[in-house]
Amino acid sequence: MTVLSSKNAAVRGAILIAIAAALWATTSIAAKTLFTRSELEPLALAFLRLCVACPFFGVLMWRTRKPGGFRLSRGLFIGLVGLGFLQAGYQGAYLWAVDLTGAGIATLITLCLAPVLVAIAAAPLLGERPTLTTVLALISAIVGTLMLVSGDISNPDATRLGGVMIAVLAAAVYAAFTLTSRHVSGSGSVFGTAFICFTTGAIVLAPIAYLTGSLDGLGTLDGFDWLLIAYIGIVPTCVGYVCFFRGMETTPATTSSIIVTLEPLFAALLAWMILGESLGTLGVIGAVVLTVSVLVASRNGAPARDE
Repeated sequence: MTVLSSKNAAVRGAILIAIAAALWATTSIAAKTLFTRSELEPLALAFLRLCVACPFFGVLMWRTRKPGGFRLSRGLFIGLVGLGFLQAGYQGAYLWAVDLTGAGIATLITLCLAPVLVAIAAAPLLGERPTLTTVLALISAIVGTLMLVSGDISNPDATRLGGVMIAVLAAAVYAAFTLTSRHVSGSGSVFGTAFICFTTGAIVLAPIAYLTGSLDGLGTLDGFDWLLIAYIGIVPTCVGYVCFFRGMETTPATTSSIIVTLEPLFAALLAWMILGESLGTLGVIGAVVLTVSVLVASRNGAPARDE
């Protein structure tokens, strides 16, 4: 009976993580819809998304607090603030890439390339020695990325090419976020961590969005636009993260990392169904190669560490 309940819990956890991936995938769809129908700037949306999410995580932090409270050392606080800066950079770059290219391709490049960059940087920075399978998977991922963006590279449209480069930047920032987060632990509260990280990100983006004039278009938004903004801040951001955290409680890390790679696939599929975006034959092949490569690298497990 214990084994059966354990399996049921693992299945529920996997389903919750899959739901989180599906919800996260809708972010780019809603964002691209906003950029198309309004004058909203990517930086403004990134700022608003974090602003909507902050109170939500603040309430969850308070409700799930332990008797000893949320212990926050100086080192941990500095680490979380650093993650907040990276979160701000990632949100701004990713949504900017969505605006310039498309929901599907921006998500595929950002979320599939980030693990590749993490694996590459982990060797010199963390002393992690990748296996041969991981190396081959990384090479395949790079080839898949080149196939995916081949149309944009050969396309004379400088805007889309710029969007591809910004998506690569977003992947690099997200990789830095992942590597930094490995050193930030021991808070005892995932919601407290999310609250400080998202609040810092909002504070960082506020003056940048104001000084660049990104907030000027807020007055032109209608009710539906604000509903989309609320949706992005609440459903994929807040509800999505809660599903992910709950799923992680009963799901092995390797399994969860594999399930999370469904997000860019969901995003590409939704972009095709809702927005009419198409990758082309070579792009589709590249997307498949890229995704499979990330799956293989994730399934291969954690790399060895030099002693």
